[in-house]
Amino acid sequence: MIKKPFIQSAVLLSLLGIALGAQAKEWPAPIKALEAQGVEVIGTFDAPGGLTGYAGMVDQQPLAIYLTADGKQAIVGSMIDAQGANLSQEPLNRLVSKPMSVKIWKQLENSTWIADGSKNAPRIIYTFTDPNCPYCNRFWNDARPWVTAGKVQLRHVIVAILTNTSAGKAAALLSAKDPQAALTQHEQQHASGGLKPLGQVSATVRAQLDANQKLMQQLGSSATPTIFYKDASGNLQKMQGAPSAEMLAKMMGPR
Repeated sequence: MIKKPFIQSAVLLSLLGIALGAQAKEWPAPIKALEAQGVEVIGTFDAPGGLTGYAGMVDQQPLAIYLTADGKQAIVGSMIDAQGANLSQEPLNRLVSKPMSVKIWKQLENSTWIADGSKNAPRIIYTFTDPNCPYCNRFWNDARPWVTAGKVQLRHVIVAILTNTSAGKAAALLSAKDPQAALTQHEQQHASGGLKPLGQVSATVRAQLDANQKLMQQLGSSATPTIFYKDASGNLQKMQGAPSAEMLAKMMGPR
C-alpha cells in the first residue's frame, strides 16, 4: 500500500509551532526579546511564586519560560518544587509536546510510504528509507520477527538522498504493481544491488520524493533511517540510525 502525499499549509507550519494554537500577541518585553532570539512562544500557563509561565519551542525542543511579577525579567528553564518534582513538564507536554506529536504523526500519515507488514498490526512505526541505505536494510532485517508475527507494521517513507541511483530505485519501488512485494525483494537482494533503478523518474514520483525529503528536513533529520514511533505512554519518539537490539525491543515491544 502506498499513501499518497497530502500537502497543506498547516502541515508545513506545524513544526514551528505556528499551527499549535498560538495567536499573535503583544507579549511582555522579555518574552518578545526571546522571540527575537528564535524562541516560538506557544502559550501561557499558571505558575507558582507570582510568576507567569510561557510554553515555547526552540530547535524543535519545548522550553519553559517564567516571567517575574513585575514583567521586567524572564527566567528560562525548569521549575522544581521542594520534593524535586519538575513543575514545567506537565504544561510543556500539554501545550507543546502533545500537540506537536499529533501534528507530526499526521504529517507522516499523509506522506508517501510503503507499508511493510500487516495493516492490522497493533503498532505502527515510520522510517525514512533510502533504497541504497545499508542501515535501512539492517533495520528492515532486524525488524522481521515483529513484522512477520503481525505485531508491527513499518511504513517506509521513501527518500532518494544517498547516491545517483537512489531516485531510480525509489521510482522502481513506488511505481511497482505491488510496492510491498517490491520492497521485500529489494531488501532481500540489497547486498547485490537490489531492484534495478528506473531510467526515468516520472513527475509524480519526483514530486512524492521531493515532498518526503522536505518533510524529513522539517522534522530535523538529514540521515536514513530516521525512525518515528510511539513509546509505551503514547509519546512520539525519534531516533536515527539502525537500532540496537535493546532499542528494537523498546521500540517494538515483546516478540
